[in-house]
Amino acid sequence: MTNRVLLTNDDGIDAPGMAVLESIAAELGYEVWVVAPEHDQSGTSHSISLHAPLRLSERGERRFGVSGTPGDCVVMAVRHLMTDNPPSLILSGVNRGANIGVETVFSGTVGAAMTGMLFGIRSIALSQTFNDRRAVRWETARTHAPAVIRRLLQMQLAASACINENHLAG
Repeated sequence: MTNRVLLTNDDGIDAPGMAVLESIAAELGYEVWVVAPEHDQSGTSHSISLHAPLRLSERGERRFGVSGTPGDCVVMAVRHLMTDNPPSLILSGVNRGANIGVETVFSGTVGAAMTGMLFGIRSIALSQTFNDRRAVRWETARTHAPAVIRRLLQMQLAASACINENHLAG
């Protein structure tokens, strides 16, 4: 059985944080699957679409855009795209901006990780703080997240664990 990781976010499949997350996942040595919203879905928490059909577009090998929320993306991946061998880990992010305090309730990044938790899959939401939205220091998450994720996974968290990890850059 292959170690698979599912990547998603709430900023959209073409967001800069997704590229950072893909490089983090590649460093961890997983088979990487990306199933992320076609467009920004910030603030959608762990909602799913009930009244509109979901559209799936293939964007490359093991890379899909979904016309719904981050929660929809996790459901689509786990229940339709990866049914033969579900992911052993879900990484959501890297979000542009912190998810601390009340933001965690509304965050689609955290919501995707919570959806993974509901499926019994270890899930980690990753966010990167910034002082200037046009100059996010993505290198902080790219540099430190792999080691943090490895340490979290060594802790042998329950399969239904959901972790919210924020990288601070000053």
